[in-house]
Amino acid sequence: MFDTTVQSLPAHKHAELPIDFLVVGGGIAGLSCAIALRRGGHRVVVLEQWGPVETSKMSHGGIRLPPNVSKILFNWGLEEALRKISVSSEAIEIDKYETGELLGTHIWEEVIIKETGGEYLFCHHFDLRRLLLDAALKAGAVVHTVDCDNCHVRLSTGTILRADVIVGADGPSSLIQQTIAGKDVYGSAPSQGVFYNTTIPGALMRQDSDLSSLYSREHDTMFMWVGHNASAIGFRVGGKDEFALHLWVQPTKPNLGDHDCWSADIDVKEMRRQLGHCEPRLIKLAQRASSPARIQVKIVPPLENWVHRNGRILVIGEAAHPLPAGSIQSGALAVEDSAVLGKLFSHLRSRDQIATFLTAFQDLREDRCASVVNSEQGNLCFQMLPHGPQQEQRDNAMRTWLAEGRGVFAMGPPAEQWEHVRELFGYDAEDQADDWWVNWGLLRERAKERAREMDEKMNARFTAFATGKP
Repeated sequence: MFDTTVQSLPAHKHAELPIDFLVVGGGIAGLSCAIALRRGGHRVVVLEQWGPVETSKMSHGGIRLPPNVSKILFNWGLEEALRKISVSSEAIEIDKYETGELLGTHIWEEVIIKETGGEYLFCHHFDLRRLLLDAALKAGAVVHTVDCDNCHVRLSTGTILRADVIVGADGPSSLIQQTIAGKDVYGSAPSQGVFYNTTIPGALMRQDSDLSSLYSREHDTMFMWVGHNASAIGFRVGGKDEFALHLWVQPTKPNLGDHDCWSADIDVKEMRRQLGHCEPRLIKLAQRASSPARIQVKIVPPLENWVHRNGRILVIGEAAHPLPAGSIQSGALAVEDSAVLGKLFSHLRSRDQIATFLTAFQDLREDRCASVVNSEQGNLCFQMLPHGPQQEQRDNAMRTWLAEGRGVFAMGPPAEQWEHVRELFGYDAEDQADDWWVNWGLLRERAKERAREMDEKMNARFTAFATGKP
């Protein structure tokens, strides 16, 4: 067992007016939101429907943390704890799903990753959630297990909790989202496939000559298998002697993916049956895997409003912008959301700013999240291209680059490569929030102050006129 205890969090600017936040959802989005808001001096209560046992089952499998999220966690004082539970990714290998043919490799250039301000990390989902929970509690957030009924949040005692702001961080099938949108956006979207998330003990892999080379490499490597309507990703996770396996497939059994099952109660034989025609190493991995979680893969239309018309309720993370299951940026966007929200509310001086800050939050995040969601949808399509001209073009291009000794991402001049990496991984959410405050927030506050001063002068003149006093 690795110690993920957070010793302390660095000091941060506190709001002049601390208020009460109620965060619904105790996953990555909810806990990171609690940390960010507590850093700004606000009072935060996190409400989670599931208890510790259920939550540990739901926090299953591996998770990838790109540089745009790791640098936020580093900045929050969590670098040491995060490194204890993670492995730093150094390379990627792309293979054919059906045959295992090597299509290409790429070693991340240290100078490019360094420029992003973070690192590309692999860890276990449960370890990350435990780290964030510990950090939220250290920061002073209160975490409750609750019962939720008809969009009303009640403690097990029956007490109804109220706050100045309610944050829905309760995932793609969010009850808070349904309150804002007036419909079940996620539930009404059709399923495009099924995603399985599981792990394989490292000891079992090292005993097999075919699998041992996946587990131990000179560079810690993420393996991607691209196939006909199927794909898989594998990587070693830190903190545990395990290898994570992500699998996307078109289910062969009707209605198989109609319901998400996060609790890893799925029979592993089901996942094995869904592999279809694949290379021997994938079969061996599935044979040694633990019970997986199973989640629907959906392409969800953008949510028009993230903020309720009352100006006191909003959604963040996948409650605001659902991504295809298994996306690399799913946890990252949630932490980015939290960082921006925390930064904005660190400037809170009066209650009439609350609605303004919530609106600014959606304005700041909407384009960034839409761009990333589109990128993730495109990545999944790239991985699962059906047999045909596009698939052949993709594979032949990578074969050519491999033969020429080029990396799979060396598809343009260095400047173009860096621009893509900078936009995706080099994005700094907290800087964006700071820029908004300097360029717009302060101007609005000064305009309000001038308006108040003018009102006071006009009222004074009117009073003097009415009373006949100069």
